[in-house]
Amino acid sequence: MFELRRFIFNPVQVNSFLLWDETKEALLIDCGALYPHEEEQLKSFVAEKGLTIKHYLNTHLHFDHIFGNPFVQHCFGLGYEASDGDIAWAEGIAERVKLFGLRYDEDISAPVRVLHDGDKVFFGNQTVEVIAVPGHSPGSLAFYLPQQKMVFTGDALFHSSIGRTDLPDGDYLTLIRSIRERLFTLPDDTRVFPGHGDYTNIGMEKEYNLYVK
Repeated sequence: MFELRRFIFNPVQVNSFLLWDETKEALLIDCGALYPHEEEQLKSFVAEKGLTIKHYLNTHLHFDHIFGNPFVQHCFGLGYEASDGDIAWAEGIAERVKLFGLRYDEDISAPVRVLHDGDKVFFGNQTVEVIAVPGHSPGSLAFYLPQQKMVFTGDALFHSSIGRTDLPDGDYLTLIRSIRERLFTLPDDTRVFPGHGDYTNIGMEKEYNLYVK
């Protein structure tokens, strides 16, 4: 038994994912919860299902994906695991969100574990493989579950689109290379769960994604 629940959080509509299996051990990816009712939604669901979150992973550290990091720390006792390539985004979150008309008063600490390409994360009976996919940001990562034929791509690859590269430290050619060499080499039937929007699969994106032709 393997299950997944998507939460859509904050005004930027971030996909936050909770995964678990028959052991009731769970994995949380990109908690974008900004408001109390969003925090309560996640907290209540975890309690209702009787889950224990073992790891909290960030695909990258742009503010919309890490709004909930302090909440996860306070509520579940978990620091985040991510690349250190985007640390400047976490450290400067208060100033960056002002540019988008938002306010944020929490401090984001350093990751409790720095993830690198090829690392593995374990929860329940599941194995997560870390894939570096820089371009949208220097520290962008994807999380691949080969047993489940799933990959969580953050803002690197979307349904029929790709992540923006006009933000500081973004690089278009690097992103295209990451998608072609690190994601499009996965099996075609691998389901893609992006940081925003609808799900897709690798085969469909290889054939129809015009940004990566």
